Amino acid sequence: MSTQPFDDPEQNEREEHIEELQRQAHELTGGEMVAGGAADAPPEVREQFWEHVVQWEEAPWTTDFDRLQEAGIGLPAPETLADDQVSMKLWEIIDHLARRRVFLNRTDHLSDRELYTLLWSDLLHEETKDVPMDEYSACHIDLLSGGSEEDNQLYLKYYADDKERAQWHQDYPEDSIPAHADPPYDRDQHLPQPAYPEPDEDLGYLTDQS
Repeated sequence: MSTQPFDDPEQNEREEHIEELQRQAHELTGGEMVAGGAADAPPEVREQFWEHVVQWEEAPWTTDFDRLQEAGIGLPAPETLADDQVSMKLWEIIDHLARRRVFLNRTDHLSDRELYTLLWSDLLHEETKDVPMDEYSACHIDLLSGGSEEDNQLYLKYYADDKERAQWHQDYPEDSIPAHADPPYDRDQHLPQPAYPEPDEDLGYLTDQS
């Protein structure tokens, strides 16, 4: 359905562009993306929203492993590196990921070698869309978000505070709660974290940091 024409030619042109973006998004998603996205937002915000949708849908899939290699970051097998080399390589990866707005969380239960091995063999190979993150976006790699029994036990042992442990016991009374212990490593407080612009009410949908 065509939009109602406006007196302002520039506004008419923008509305036509939005309609074309919505049509592309509808085709690219097989009809799953409907035209109501950001419907109440100003035209320039709706245009930006639909540009993001089309850009995302048209982008090829890639992995952080491939993007690191394309950026010239060597990724040697863990067993080929001495301990000091592993630590240097790990922080090189962490810093480069952060520049791409990809951030690690809850790593203090792993040594540098264990963390590098997990990244190298698994986490960096997860597929993602090859689109740049803007200043409102970030990707978080939470090492304990898998939902496995091992992840849950590590979370409760090293990261959950008293309130979270009590809530877990209330929600899952059949689960055992391990005694609290300080994590064996102290890395998380030094990890880079994303900075965001001041919230903008008109761009509320863009500030979702999922």
